[in-house]
Amino acid sequence: QVQLVESGGGSVQAGGSLRLSCQASGDTYSLHCMGWFRQAPGKEREGVGTIYTGTGSTYYADSVQGRFTISQDNAKNTLYLQMNSLKPEDTAMYYCVADRTIFQCLTPKRSERDFNYWGQGTQVTVSS
Repeated sequence: QVQLVESGGGSVQAGGSLRLSCQASGDTYSLHCMGWFRQAPGKEREGVGTIYTGTGSTYYADSVQGRFTISQDNAKNTLYLQMNSLKPEDTAMYYCVADRTIFQCLTPKRSERDFNYWGQGTQVTVSS
């Protein structure tokens, strides 16, 4: 089994920055595709971005492209989401996700159904 624990959420003013962390533990071998989803109140869950852990290649949703950066520290089994130039519409619960399969990892076709492991979420609130 795999456990994912997010941290780093909080409240920030528009234009500010936050860095989320996701600590992976358990059977973390061959977690090839990891990423972040988010869900705002009253809205559907949406993908933020993904990373193919073998190469560090990343994909981002259009809504965060150029503002958010996903990175990894393999020695610490930790995934990061650096969020800059935050906007009120970025307010949401952010979830770390992981899976062993790489199919369509770096495309928008990789849906939430394609990730077996989820963290409990961390809240990000951006005020105007």
